[in-house]
Amino acid sequence: DRQFVTEAVRQRGSALQFVSKDLQSDREIVLEAVRQDGTALQFAAKNLHRDGAIVWAAVQQNGSALQFAFEDLQSNRKLVQEAVRKSGRAMQFASNKLQNDRLLVLEA
Repeated sequence: DRQFVTEAVRQRGSALQFVSKDLQSDREIVLEAVRQDGTALQFAAKNLHRDGAIVWAAVQQNGSALQFAFEDLQSNRKLVQEAVRKSGRAMQFASNKLQNDRLLVLEA
């Protein structure tokens, strides 16, 4: 039941790993999950790993969630900057180009 799953992931985002593939593709459910635990992004349907709003919410909660983002988003300076603000370790998941960005490296 969708309402039950929504409430479950609000309490524990990682519960997303135990729900059906259909619900792992549900944008609203995934958004609730990553707001609670950014690393729950790893359990979302792959197409949502390229959804900027979902990835943004995930890295705001946990910068290391950047590792689960689609490669293009790992090249997004603003997104990487937010991830690095949350966790300096997130820099390792940025694109090579951004890993060599002196200003971003200083933030990490």
